Amino acid sequence: MSLETMTRVMEQARWAPSGCNFQPWEATLLTGAPLKALTDRLAASAPDDPLEYDFLAPSRVERYRGRYTGFAAAMYDALEISRDDKNAREAWGRRNAEAFAAPVLLLCHFPKWMKEAQWSDMGMWLQTIMLSLRGEGLDSCPLEALGMYGRTIKDHLGLSEDTLLFCGLAIGHRDPDAAVNRFRRDRAPLSDLVTFQGF
Repeated sequence: MSLETMTRVMEQARWAPSGCNFQPWEATLLTGAPLKALTDRLAASAPDDPLEYDFLAPSRVERYRGRYTGFAAAMYDALEISRDDKNAREAWGRRNAEAFAAPVLLLCHFPKWMKEAQWSDMGMWLQTIMLSLRGEGLDSCPLEALGMYGRTIKDHLGLSEDTLLFCGLAIGHRDPDAAVNRFRRDRAPLSDLVTFQGF
């Protein structure tokens, strides 16, 4: 992937919606030797303890736990990894720290004191990047799991402790034949999510 392509995508994403025009998003994009140096370091590192933020917190509520466990069961079934095979599950999870061998890794970070509204902006910015990548014929995979290595990644990049490492985004070309790209992902019915009034 060329610098020109990545610059074009990031330039488009600058115009993502932003409440009060704060534009809280920041990112570091890695490829080549810098990306390998980071993934090598993550391979030799343990997750943060404690984590800086808990991206799995909704799984403690039954309504959301069912969505999470259903997704995980379908994915591991597609990968032919049994529920009892802890080692294989951990090995698959560690692939997040390798950015699934993607040639480019975007690391999203921002000041820790940003609040919920700015986190919402971050999601819109990341989705804008992902859609712009599709326009360039590229694929992406959000990596919230990289938040588990936030302190290691921040140290590696020379970012301030006042920064929150939010997530990664693996960028490249997906393998359409890979089982993880072919299994069915269910969604809650619209009636569970949206109420229409006055229609």
